[in-house]
Amino acid sequence: MAIEFAQRIGRIPSYPVASGYDLGAGIAMLASNESPFAPLPEVVQAAARVLSATNRYPDPGYMPLRRALSERYGIAPSRIALGNGSCDILLAAGEALLEPGAEVVYAWPAFSEYPHLEAASGATAIRVALDGDDRHDLAAMAAEVTVATRLLLICNPNNPTSTAVGLDAVQELLARVPSHVCVVLDEAYCEFSLALGDPYASVELLRKHPNLVVLRTFSKVYGLAGMRVGYALCGSEELPAAVNKVRQPFHLNAAAQAAAVEALRHQDAVERRVAQTLATRLELEEGIRRLGLWAAESDANFVWLRLPEAEDPGRAEADVVAGLRERGVLVRAGGSLGRCGALRVTVGTDEENDRLIAALGELV
Repeated sequence: MAIEFAQRIGRIPSYPVASGYDLGAGIAMLASNESPFAPLPEVVQAAARVLSATNRYPDPGYMPLRRALSERYGIAPSRIALGNGSCDILLAAGEALLEPGAEVVYAWPAFSEYPHLEAASGATAIRVALDGDDRHDLAAMAAEVTVATRLLLICNPNNPTSTAVGLDAVQELLARVPSHVCVVLDEAYCEFSLALGDPYASVELLRKHPNLVVLRTFSKVYGLAGMRVGYALCGSEELPAAVNKVRQPFHLNAAAQAAAVEALRHQDAVERRVAQTLATRLELEEGIRRLGLWAAESDANFVWLRLPEAEDPGRAEADVVAGLRERGVLVRAGGSLGRCGALRVTVGTDEENDRLIAALGELV
């Protein structure tokens, strides 16, 4: 007799991972929106220093990192939630807020973990289509809010389409959404956005909206994807307390905490890397468009492009992804992210980007 699982296991989608990671060295890793820059040496050293004491559990209150983030953003430590990546906080928020009969509103396509929330909780998902420029339609999202809505998600800049909406539009949505709805502003890529400007600007909204959560990560701009450190800046103490109730203790390891604290001390170096990424992103977008392909106006560290129209978009997309992999380039297929006939391409090094453009030119 086979093991009998809970019914929700059959509903929960698997996270779409890119294939080809086992191809060895020399692969252009442009599938997972990682930073092409290695962590700063000081960050590596900070993580290494704590390894000799890993026979002890990490600080369960994560106070050094929470204090460092509090000083950076002017938010009380009690209003900061930490997690094993921002996904950890997002999934915990879904568990704390959602249940059968509740509703969650989000745009689509957006971050591929969002469908996990309704599947795991039994809540109803209200998906709102992006506009013609592949941006969030915040007015349409606000119109879908009901008394049953518990959670509204804004991925800004949006993954996978790389587009962003201005904070004025976010403020208009917040003014329309009732206070019982938790609004999560998922800003994993905000530091790369020219449309959003100052990364501190959205944090100011927390002072007026206790139901707002600004979700961010160290995986992208700080180059700590392998460490898995995410954080949420919250309008009140309620969400951090709730998510901690539904998670295991010690959900953020000691080395990751030390690395994140040290990373915050090197903002000048981080900003130089951001500037370099933005310049490289523009060159990559131009290279894609020279091939005759449409690419979104990116506000992230990746580019969203559409492949030529085909009778079978899914098959055409799969052929291009496979052809790129054969040429040593890994990208993410649009079909696995909510839209066939597209690719999501991380901004890599100049050599990696040149290899991508050359390979795409051969294939399309």
